[in-house]
Amino acid sequence: MILSMSGVVLLGIIVFLFFKKDGLKASHAVVAALFGFYMASTAIAPSIKAGGESLASLLGGIKF
Repeated sequence: MILSMSGVVLLGIIVFLFFKKDGLKASHAVVAALFGFYMASTAIAPSIKAGGESLASLLGGIKF
C-alpha cells in the first residue's frame, strides 16, 4: 500500500508541476485522471501494476 501511495503522490506532484507551467490544462488533467480510473478496472491493470512494481524495485535497488 505504501508503494501505491508513493506513486500516487509522485504522479500528483508531476501533474501539479505541469499544471503550474501551463503545459497541462485543467481539462487535460481531468481526462488523464478519468483515464487512470477506467484503466484500473480493465483486465490489463494487473500487468500495469506488476510492471510498476518491477520498475520500483529496480529503482530501489540502485545504490549511490
